[in-house]
Parts: sequence; structure tokens; C-alpha cells
Amino acid sequence: MASIRCRNDNGLLFIDFRYHNVRCREQTALKDSAANRKRLQKVLDRIESDIAAGTFDYRRYFPGSKNAAKFDSSPAPVQQASSAVQSVPAGAPVAVVPDTPLFKDFAETWYAEKEVEWRRSYRTTIRRELDCALIPKFGDKAVGQITKADVLAYRATLGKATAKGKATPLSPARINKMLNPLRQILNEAADRFDFRTPFDSIKQLRTKRSDVDPFTLDEVRQILATVRPDFKHYYTVRFFTGMRTGEVDGLQWKYVDFDNRLILVRETIVGGEEEYTKTDGSQRDIQMSQIVFDALKAQFAATGQLSKFVFCNRLGTALDHKNITNRVWYPLLRHLGLKKRRPYQCRHTAATLWLASGEAPEWIARQLGHTTTEMLFRVYSRYVPNLTRRDGSAFERLISQTIAEQPQALARTTETAEESNDA
Repeated sequence: MASIRCRNDNGLLFIDFRYHNVRCREQTALKDSAANRKRLQKVLDRIESDIAAGTFDYRRYFPGSKNAAKFDSSPAPVQQASSAVQSVPAGAPVAVVPDTPLFKDFAETWYAEKEVEWRRSYRTTIRRELDCALIPKFGDKAVGQITKADVLAYRATLGKATAKGKATPLSPARINKMLNPLRQILNEAADRFDFRTPFDSIKQLRTKRSDVDPFTLDEVRQILATVRPDFKHYYTVRFFTGMRTGEVDGLQWKYVDFDNRLILVRETIVGGEEEYTKTDGSQRDIQMSQIVFDALKAQFAATGQLSKFVFCNRLGTALDHKNITNRVWYPLLRHLGLKKRRPYQCRHTAATLWLASGEAPEWIARQLGHTTTEMLFRVYSRYVPNLTRRDGSAFERLISQTIAEQPQALARTTETAEESNDA
């Protein structure tokens, strides 16, 4: 990406561009101003046009540059350069960087250096993104030669693609996730090889805010009364603890403290593998309500001697959440005539029910694994008035009662004073 920049030491403008995989910086005698930048931009546009056409002659544009000798074998001359670039002093300093590696090579280096920081599931995701999308698309291009136009063209292609197994196009959120590894790789390469990253002015796509859609208490009753008996305790725990899918599927008996009535969230399960929790803040102790305590006691009688996992299949291994969702959860909602919702809404249901019952927001945040109450109020606050009827009426009653009592108090005071005078 060619650019016009200003030196910090003398305030003079210089041109920064690449030619034949070499980064070239050519100093001018022009002070930094809008007018001078405009003059240089016209020259820079012509340079880029000539480079693209294969007719760029370095010496004609920069006759006094030390860099010109490197490109004397370049194609035929072009028109005389503008006076702006003719003001480049002889022997102006030029910074040259070596050729940048191919994307496929640098991507492997980046992955090898970064994978130690990632969870196993994230490593799998990035590996799949590299092998199936990014390396086939950019693998044979030098990282320094991938332009903003290349990135935007790739993003446009993703915008026309459809999600796997669906007829709908990829969502903006999904496209952003697919572009993030490319952004990280090119930003790291730009930092190491000293070129301007093509992502410099590319913003992430705007994503639609997804609203939570919790179940009502009546719907929870219907679900627990109808679900298969072997999954009743599972969904009881989900509805009344707010645990994430991976947390409840990966819950082990060693983390169930019946004596203190606590569920210790210490691990999660992702892709069939036991992992550390989503964040450090997710490490928490959830207090068991009586209904959860009873459900886990009954579950212990069923699986306590069978597996280390609280909820498991017949072989004693952890549940496969996709299998359970498709074979138990969605058929149950259809049977009850309830709106189709992801099992994750069980977590949102717990949060809204706690808020509706008047529990302290700080306590609720701790139960959910949030470090602050900010997300709690931002995500769930609009459900509180609907569930608790706390819609400002309590404030109205307080004010009405206070205002109404003042005249009565004043009247009583006046009557007392009059009686004293009569006496």
C-alpha cells in the first residue's frame, strides 16, 4: 500500500511504496501541508498506475536516488515526473526491506508460535480455517503483496457463500470470525517486515445484536414435566443454575459439593475434550437451590457409580451436545408447541428468573460467571419489569403516598395549634 508520510525530525513529506517486492521511501523537500500532500498524491497515483502497467521507470521519477541503480533494467521510460518529485535531493535516504515470505510459509510460522496460547478447540478452528480457506486463497502470494483490494475481494466472496448445510448466506459475525486469522497474520507480517498492513482501514462488518429469548416459568414447568425421565435432572440443572452447555456437560462428581450445596465450575468440555473454562471469571461456585440439590441427589443414584461425569451416556462418557439437542431438545419443543430456541436459552432463563425474584445483581453475576454486573444489566434488564411488574409503579406509589400525607400532616398540625389557642 503506497502512502504519503511525514518525517518526525524535519517535517518533510516522503513517498512510501513498493516496487519489485522492495519497499522504497523517497524523500522530498516539501513541507507537510494539505496542498503539498495533494500534489504528491497525483504523482503517487501515476507511479502506481505505471507500476501496474509494467511501464514504471524508477530513474525517470527519482534520478538522484540511490535506489535507481537497482532498477535500471526496468521497462521503458514514462512521462516526465512532476516538479514535486523533482525536488527530491540527490542521495536521499532510501530504506529497503527484503522480499517477504509466501503467505503459506508465514502462516505456518505464525501458527506454530501462537498455538501454545490457545485452547485445543480454538487451535482446531484456526487450523481448519488455514487449511480450508486462507492458504488455498493466498498461499502462493507474498504476504507483503496482499493488498487491501485482495482482502475486500475475499470478503465479498464470503458474503456470497452459504453456511454449511444451509441455504442462507454467511452471517456478518461468521465472516468476521473467518477474517480474523487473516487479519492477525497480515498484521504480524507487516510489523515484522515493515510494510503497511492491508487491514489498516478495513473495519469489521456490523453485526446484528442478538436478543435473548428466555423461557417463562410456566414453559419451564411444561418442559420438565414432559421431557424424557433420564433428562429431567439434566434440564433442571440447566434451567436453575445458568451453567453453559460445555460446563454442565463436563460437570464431574468431584466438583459437586453436597455438604455445602455448591457446584464448583472448574472445567468444561468442548468437542469431546476436557478444557479449562471459557475465562478465569468462569471459575466459580454456584449455590444449589433445593430443586437443584434434589435433582443432583437423584442423578447421583443413577450415574454416581457409572461415570465421573454427572450427566453421561450409557457408556459413561460425556454427553454430545449436538446429539442431545437434535434428538431430545428440539423434538421436545416441537411436541409442546413451543418456539424453537437453542438450549443456551436455559442459561438466559436462569438469569431472568433470578432477577425476577429480586436476587442481588452482584450475586447473580457471580452465579453466571460474570466479573461485573455490566453485562447483566445490558442483556437482561428489559425482562425485569415484565416479570416483576417493577415498571415505575412502586416509585409512583411512594411519591403519591408522600405527597398525600403532607397535607394531612399539615392539617393535623393546624388543628393541634387551634386547640391549644382555645385552651
